[in-house]
Amino acid sequence: MGIEQRSNAGDRLVPGASPAGAATMRAAVQVRYGPPSVLESCEVGLPLPGRGDVLVQVGAASVHPGDYFVMTGEPYVVRLAFGLRRPRHGIPGRDLAGVVAAVGKDVTALRPGDEVFGWNTAGTLAEYACVPADNLVSVPANLSVVDAAAVPTSAMAALQALRDIANVRPGQTVLVTGASGGVGSFAVQIAKAFGAEVTGVCSTRNVDLVRSLGADHVVDYTRTDFTRTEKRYDVILDNVEAQPLTAVRRALTPTGTLIPNNGRGGRWLGPLGRIVKARVLSGFTRQQLKPLVSVAKRQDLLTLADLLTTGQVTPVIDRTYPLDEAADALRYVGAGHTRGKVVVSV
Repeated sequence: MGIEQRSNAGDRLVPGASPAGAATMRAAVQVRYGPPSVLESCEVGLPLPGRGDVLVQVGAASVHPGDYFVMTGEPYVVRLAFGLRRPRHGIPGRDLAGVVAAVGKDVTALRPGDEVFGWNTAGTLAEYACVPADNLVSVPANLSVVDAAAVPTSAMAALQALRDIANVRPGQTVLVTGASGGVGSFAVQIAKAFGAEVTGVCSTRNVDLVRSLGADHVVDYTRTDFTRTEKRYDVILDNVEAQPLTAVRRALTPTGTLIPNNGRGGRWLGPLGRIVKARVLSGFTRQQLKPLVSVAKRQDLLTLADLLTTGQVTPVIDRTYPLDEAADALRYVGAGHTRGKVVVSV
């Protein structure tokens, strides 16, 4: 089986030789922006690791809304980073877990055979991926490869929102909208690990799931509008942004922190208009309105590995798809109703 993937150096699709001697691999490839149907399962050349890279035999790769936006090229602002006319990266995917197959000259901390998980710029929806060594850490012993692949991007976003932006402390009240989703399911657990009193907002079918994640209170949004109750929260992580800012602010304490975190929006600029509005409003109130801009960091992945090892955080897997059905996985994510994470098993 074979697919092609890109090399980190120059980002070209290049031939190579796998540790088993094969020159190709299987991958999900796109040559233009568009709906999931633009993805094709192909045989491509193996990537070659650079001096500081690790060649990972991918066991599983998770997908999330950001992958969907990059695949479609909408909002158009994403093309500034990923290619104006066509995708700069022919193989999508960011998060992965698998086994080290080979290492570059400058890599000393990892060896072939090590089980690792982490993130890449792109190229994880393939049998092999070249990843900077600093983007990988060891898979906790109590985690499967599928579970580990679900962690990096979504869990780091939740961690950075609650720890770095909101500075959540024991005893604070935290509300998470989209509590059953990718970021939300991690956020509920991380907020509990920080000692907060957590309220999750979700639909009726997800109430039991969110409660099982450790939420102290669950609001079924089909029955209750949290912005119209008397309850006030120190922190609101709004992964849905279904309510106007003015309404959500009513549910904040006078000095509370609101973190808008939904990537959807207009066709051109996506959520940028809402982000600007939140930052402007923040200058005229004691409340803090701070949209989340998550940046992947190795130390944060290590922090998450500790939380996973102790069982304080457990990934929620909605569905798994085989590599040949990566388009279906992204189609499902794009619909916006996932329960936890969607993983492509390679």
